[in-house]
Amino acid sequence: MVAGCGSDDGYTQPSAPATSAPVTTGPAQPATTTVSVDKMKFSPSAITIRAGDTVTWKFSDSAPHGVQGIGDTALGINSPILTEGEWNHTFTTPGTYRYLCPLHPDMRGTVTVR
Repeated sequence: MVAGCGSDDGYTQPSAPATSAPVTTGPAQPATTTVSVDKMKFSPSAITIRAGDTVTWKFSDSAPHGVQGIGDTALGINSPILTEGEWNHTFTTPGTYRYLCPLHPDMRGTVTVR
C-alpha cells in the first residue's frame, strides 16, 4: 500500500499570524556616499551627509588627482595622488569640510556633515 501526503486525522495546520513591517528605532546606520573624480571635476561637488558616514572618492581620469582638505577643520582629509581606484574618509564631527585637488586647485568640493 502506498501512503499519501494527506491525512484524515482531523488535524489542521494553524495559520501564521499576520505580521507587519518591522519598526526601526535607534540611530541610523552609517552610509557611504560616492564622489566621482573624472573629467577634471568632483561630481557631485557638494554633498551633505550625517556624522559617522563615509565618503568614497572614485578616481577614473587620465590625469592624476587627489583630495586635500582646506583649512583647520579639514586637516585629516589627504588622499594619495591617484588616476584610478578609490579613497575614503569617515566624517565623525558635524561641520563643513572644503577640499580641493592639490594638483588642480580649481577642482574643489564641499562635504557638509550634519
